[in-house]
Amino acid sequence: MIRILCSILLLAGTLTAWAGVPLDARVGMQLQRVSEHVYFVQGKAGVATDNQGFISNAAAIVTPKEVVLVDALGTPALARLFLEKLRAVSDRPVTRVIVTHYHADHIYGLQVFKALGAEIIAPAGYRDYLEAPIARQRLAERRQSLAPWVNEQTRLLAPDRVIDRDTVLDLDGVELEIGYLGSAHSDGDLSVLVRPDRVLISGDLIFEGRIPFTGGADTAHWLALLEQMDRSGLAALIPGHGPVARDPAGTIDLTLRYLRFVRGRMAQAVEEMIPFDEAYAAIDWSDWEALPAFDATNRRNAYGVYLSLEREMMGD
Repeated sequence: MIRILCSILLLAGTLTAWAGVPLDARVGMQLQRVSEHVYFVQGKAGVATDNQGFISNAAAIVTPKEVVLVDALGTPALARLFLEKLRAVSDRPVTRVIVTHYHADHIYGLQVFKALGAEIIAPAGYRDYLEAPIARQRLAERRQSLAPWVNEQTRLLAPDRVIDRDTVLDLDGVELEIGYLGSAHSDGDLSVLVRPDRVLISGDLIFEGRIPFTGGADTAHWLALLEQMDRSGLAALIPGHGPVARDPAGTIDLTLRYLRFVRGRMAQAVEEMIPFDEAYAAIDWSDWEALPAFDATNRRNAYGVYLSLEREMMGD
């Protein structure tokens, strides 16, 4: 009873703190049960400004004594709403938030859970994002484009614990295998396998139902990880964006095929010293252009890959 009362009081305090920035009902966040221990919320396809920042997924792992979250969503208001949804299925305390990678759409909600005493766990490499000018620039941009849900009270938080190797957490018999993936989609990436449920939470290593975002990714390493990934034995896969997959192999293939396609076409252009604009215009993108976020993301993806391949050729 005391634990329930404390949880209610903490939640009430959090709700009061964010009462001034309610979410529009169109966000339509729904908590979906994936397996015995795993729940998740699915972000919308498209770009952040079209969906009040709700474009990424987040998961909750309910164990006998606690709840562990994977990712924190793209605004404090979204994190608060996620917490409300969780309280409908469990009153257990949120003790940890495992951040699959430090990108804005996965970390701006961290302060809501930190206020409840949760430990933030993140991959080595997070500093390369958090301490770079891009982190502050992105926050300033989101305070404009996602106001009032991202505002002057929204802040960037460093983790309490850094993971730089594969790690297993045993939470009263529910084992979580945290996979350290190095720099792939971002400067540092993690995945989480809920062993008893055979559910993999991949972060943005895998996208479904929309164009992947590559940004400054190491697409060579990212592609190698996907090609080496053991797809056998999984009951479900929760990607960083898109619906839960009951056919994990098929879901992995979307990101895999896209990375192969972009790298292949850009490599040819770099090898033949074709200027980017000319190369991009000559490519047949018809297999991809119907996917959400294509217009906002694809050209930027291709340009980033083009530049990275130029550096690879120069031996940088």
